[in-house]
Amino acid sequence: MADGGDRTDPAPPARPLDAIDRDILRMLQTDGRASIRSVAERVHVSRANAYARINRLIDDGVIRGFSARVDHERAGQGASAYITLKIVQNSWRTVREQLQALPGAAHIALVSGDFDVLLLVHTADNRTLRELVLTRLQSIPEVLSTRTLLVFEETDLDRAPGIPAPGLGGDPDRRESP
Repeated sequence: MADGGDRTDPAPPARPLDAIDRDILRMLQTDGRASIRSVAERVHVSRANAYARINRLIDDGVIRGFSARVDHERAGQGASAYITLKIVQNSWRTVREQLQALPGAAHIALVSGDFDVLLLVHTADNRTLRELVLTRLQSIPEVLSTRTLLVFEETDLDRAPGIPAPGLGGDPDRRESP
């Protein structure tokens, strides 16, 4: 199995998110280009309060950045796959650096279980995917084995990790009666 994390900067201690923070996160995930004014209006706080909250969420590392959601097929990346990798013990940092350099690599996770790494890739077609797996991945000395799972269809849930869907947990003060 691989080694643990490698944060060089100590992260600030996690602060609990209140209902307004969670609403702001949901809104920004839906529309990362929303103006401060529209965020403030939708969550019923002043613009200064909305601005301060968003900056705090960024400073605390809750919001890691803003990006575009891409339709990979329309962007010429019609083949997607999850690839599981077994790697040499304690080689996570080395392998991660090499995986980050792969064309089409979208997500890399160190995991527990029957394999060590889960990699999501988007490529132009199956031929390019085959080349990536057989030539690039399997030539990394620390990679012991791979297994490729083709993605036939996917659904983006547009929710932040740790933020429950409406009606699935949420604010304990707003519980519905049976």
